[in-house]
Parts: sequence; structure tokens; C-alpha cells
Amino acid sequence: MNTQNVVAKKKFGQNFLKDESVLRKIVEAMPKNENKLVEIGPGLGDLTKFLVDVKSVEAFEVDTDLCKLLQSIFKEEIVTKRLHITCGDVLQTWKSTLVDEEYDLVANLPYYIATNIILKALADPMCKNILVMVQLEVAEKFCATAGEKVFGSLSIIAQSVGTVTIVTKVPPTAFDPQPKVDSAVFLIQKNANRSNREFEDMLRVAFTQPRKTLMKNLSQKYDKPTLIEAFEKLNLIHTIRPHQVDTKDYHQLYKII
Repeated sequence: MNTQNVVAKKKFGQNFLKDESVLRKIVEAMPKNENKLVEIGPGLGDLTKFLVDVKSVEAFEVDTDLCKLLQSIFKEEIVTKRLHITCGDVLQTWKSTLVDEEYDLVANLPYYIATNIILKALADPMCKNILVMVQLEVAEKFCATAGEKVFGSLSIIAQSVGTVTIVTKVPPTAFDPQPKVDSAVFLIQKNANRSNREFEDMLRVAFTQPRKTLMKNLSQKYDKPTLIEAFEKLNLIHTIRPHQVDTKDYHQLYKII
């Protein structure tokens, strides 16, 4: 099967990244270490061909047609163990860890499962770095800082486990077929793992209605006098909104309430 004849399947959210300058930027942004590389959704192998030149790659592809194509394109790399391809739904095979050694996730993620995959990787103790292409709007939610309108639960979860930076923004013209939205590559360098579900439950309550005050949102679940005491201790005004409180203060709030 020729890559020219492949038609992207909407059900898998396929937009193949064809712009070599963007592919090179992804490779250049990879943290320098000895970790294995994991690629989710290799598609036509456009990024894979750069990755296998750097390290051995464990790839996960849900599309059986593309699995066959990749096995044909990368015959030599598979034989020399530079590449191993697992065909199937990665979210079904991903338990607490995806692979049994330390790895970096480097991928152009299908947009419809991107957030799920990133959250799984943040919780996976074997995953040390996450370098992914996603919809720009999703990247901004993970990378936002306190005070920005899009600052929310995803920003706080990401910043609680490491440092987060946008590497580059990518226009629709870099893909075939072209998506309707802009994209971005961003990097999370982990120094901890996502593990506190009770803290994340508090965040969900805090951001239930982002335009309401944080006090009003938290009062739905937590004791009001305790909240008032916590706000005073942290010098938070009662009219402050959820996106205006920084990650450090959310952790302090959680300890108190």
C-alpha cells in the first residue's frame, strides 16, 4: 500500500503531519536522555522515521490498515528492533504503566483522545516526559498560568507534576487533511506523578462554574466556616474567581479543607 493512496479516517481523528520543519522541531525539543520512546498514533510514519534515527521506538496504532502499512515501511527497523508496533486501542492496553521501562511519550496525538492520553501519561510512573502535538486550545489549557481565562484543572494538574511549555504553534496547512483548528506542540517535563484523586475532585468542584467565585463553588461541597478561615490564611479575597488562584495556593487550600 502506497502512503499516497491512504485516506484519513474520521473515526480515528486522523490528520497526518506532513510539514518536515515541524517534525524536526519536535525531534529537536525531545529531552536528551536514555529513555525509550513511545509514539501513540504513528499514522503514516512521518514522525516515526525521525524517531527511529534517534532511539528505539514502541509505537501504538489503532488502525489495522495503517499497522500493515507501517510494518511494510519499517521492515528493516522492526527486524533490527529499532521499532516495535502494537496494533490496537492504547487506552485498553494501558494499565498503570504502558511499558515496563522509563520512557518519553513523543506523538502527534489524535485530537479526540489527546486529553485522556496526556492524563494517563501524567499518572504513569514510567513516563518521564510528554512531548505531544494537540489542538491549540488543549495545549493552552495545559500550559496556562494563574490569571489567564483558560487556567483550570488541567493547568493545575500538569503544573503539579512538572514544568510545562509550548514548543511551537502549528497551522492547519502542516497536515493532510487539514484540520479546522490550529495545533500546538507542548512539553511536560515530569518531576512527580499525578496521584492525588481527592485533590483533583476538589479542583472539579472549584471550576464547576468558572465565572462564579471560588468561594461559591467550593461552598457546594465544603464547610463554609473552614473555607473562610482558609481564604484568610492564604490572603485570598472572597470574590476571587477560580482562574485567579495559583497552583501553589490550590494545594494549600486542599491541605486546610
